[in-house]
This record gives sequence, structure tokens and C-alpha cells, in this order.
Amino acid sequence: MASALLVSVACGSDASPDISVTDTETSTNPPVESSAQRGVVFDSQPFTSTAEVAASGASAVKILYGSTSGIDGRETQVSGTVFTPAGTPPEGGWPIVSIGHGTTGISDDCAPSTSPTLFGTIGLVAPFLDSGYVVAVSDFEGLGTPDPHPYLQPDTAAFNVIDAVRAARNVVPDTSTRWATLGLSQGGQASWAAAEEADTYGDGLEFVGAANLSPAADISPIISSDSEVNLSLPQQLLLPYVLEGLSLTHPDLERTDYVRGAFEQNYELLTSCLTSRATEKLGLVGKVTPADTRPATAEDADRIHAWLSDVALPRQRASGPMYVVVGTNDNLIRPEWTEAAVERACADGDVIEFQARAGEGHADGAAVPGAVAWVKDRFAGVPAPNTCGS
Repeated sequence: MASALLVSVACGSDASPDISVTDTETSTNPPVESSAQRGVVFDSQPFTSTAEVAASGASAVKILYGSTSGIDGRETQVSGTVFTPAGTPPEGGWPIVSIGHGTTGISDDCAPSTSPTLFGTIGLVAPFLDSGYVVAVSDFEGLGTPDPHPYLQPDTAAFNVIDAVRAARNVVPDTSTRWATLGLSQGGQASWAAAEEADTYGDGLEFVGAANLSPAADISPIISSDSEVNLSLPQQLLLPYVLEGLSLTHPDLERTDYVRGAFEQNYELLTSCLTSRATEKLGLVGKVTPADTRPATAEDADRIHAWLSDVALPRQRASGPMYVVVGTNDNLIRPEWTEAAVERACADGDVIEFQARAGEGHADGAAVPGAVAWVKDRFAGVPAPNTCGS
């Protein structure tokens, strides 16, 4: 029960080779300044993953690489992992997939690279390794590094996903410029945002597509003054992360305008890593009421709704085809929210295959094989299906 409740919110190694630290590609996407450190690898060390990965003959390293803040354009350093498949690279180099992980939390100890399973994200990595892909997994800015984590800030997430590709190519020189991204939940927002930035910030790389599973593309409908706010329990557990993320761009945010009672009294517990202190979190069941996570006033509801709308996707046309999947039983990121985002993206001219999978919940593992197959088809040159307008 504990693990099921908390998961519903989320959403052997070799020594590293010599690493090139020269990347002089530039970006023309304002307000981000050109930076020579994008994808530069500052540190690398062996990473011990699961026995399954070790048995496949793949190698893995944990890295610290250069990226860019989507908030103010400054240079940042981000941790992550890079996996290299066994065998000889194909002509043109290994294709590469950049993975966007689901919600783990907002503090340093929530970084996927601190876990042999990447807190479960290894399930997205293994299918690609087995098929001969290099895989990069960004921890995202502020998880595992001193900066705070700008939770659900799409530009930062996009830059981290793209620069993880550059970093992987520095770690594994036999890697192609052709890349795709696959993300889940929080990472689904990151992969979608990366698709929108691939032509500009991703200059010098060849983007083939993005698969976005249960993406947090637009969660602004979660709070509105137009109707009474009654968050589901998974949505209540997500709210502290959302508030902390928004506070980085809106320092005037007062969390007591949005949480009170048992939530306010246990705020430190509720901002700990998603799956940590599970027993304590389960102890709040029955103590938390819907009123504990309602905006204090209609003005407070309108304010946070506007802030969330500002970071909602789509923001611009994607640079390549996308695959978007929702579960019809998702009680965290409602499927109709994502369907509306897809309709807007289709109106902008995007090529999207959209699937609403009956009976599945948030970030359902049953959707992963289809997403992996979709990504492989894009590398193989198969024309991308398009359900827009259907």
C-alpha cells in the first residue's frame, strides 16, 4: 500500500574513458547566452548499476556536466549517468537516447544517480542498452548538486536533457549526433520541452523524436478559482514540490497561502524524497483533509494558476515528431489536461501520435514497450504516425 501510493506520484561498471572537454557549439535561443561549457564533462566516475545491466556487458559512468539555467541563462553543472552498450558501434556511431526521469523529489539525495536502479528509471534504460543505444540520464539541475531544483521549469529541464546528449558524446566518442528522448511524468515534460528546443538549443545534433509518457505538460488546471479545489491524494503529495519549484521564479510565493493543517505541520516531511520516509507519510493518511491544500483566497488560486500556465506546454512548435501517452485512470495528471495540450500542439503544426490507454494509471509501466518501439522506429527512418486531426 505504501509503495503503491507513493509510486503513483512519480511518477557492474567499467572505469570511464578519456573525456574531451571541448564543445564550442553555440545557441541562438534568447535569453540563453552562448556557452562553451554545454556538455563539457567536469567529473566522471564508475557507476554500479543493477545486475541485469552488468550482465548485458554494458558499462556506466556517473558524470558532472555543463548545462544552462532556463531561469536566468547562467552556466550550471548537472549530475547524471551515461550507459554504453556492449559490442562494436555501428557505422556512424551509437544512436543515443536521453531519458527524462519521473519525480523523485527536490533535494540532493533524490538524484537518480545516487541509486543503482536510478530510483526505478533503469527500466527505461535497459531496453535501449539491449538494442545497442547509448543512454544518458540527467539528474536535472539541483538534484545531486548545490543549486536548488527548479521543479517543472521546462526550459531548464530541456537544456539538461539536450546537454546530457552532448556530455554522453564526450564520454563515448563513438556516439552519433542522432538522438531521441523518452521521458516519464516530470521527465515527460522534460522530453516534450527538449523537443521544442532541439532545433535551437540543440544545434549541432540531429533530433529524431520525443516519446512523452504521462507528461506533466500542463498542470495549471489543478488549481483554479472557477471551481472548488479538491486535490486527489497523489496531487496533494505533489503540491509541496510544485510550490518549492515555483518559489525559485516567484519569491513572493507564500506557501501558507496554499497549505495548512497537517500539510503545513509536516511540510519538511512532505518535501523529502518521494519514496523516503514512506511509513511516516502513510501515517498522514486520514489526517490530511482537502481543505489542507486549498488556496486561501480566490486571488491566491488565480495567482498560482497563472504561474503554472506560464510554464505550460506547448510553448512553441516541436522540432520533430512526438509520441504522447496518457492513462485514462490517471488521478495525478488528469488525461484531459494532456489531451488539451496535445490539441494545442497539433494546432501549431506538430506531428503527434497520441494514445489514451484505457484502465492505466499515472506513469504505467505497460506503456513503456510501445514508447521504446516508437523511438526505435524514428531512428530506423519509419515515417512517424500522426493522429492530429483524427
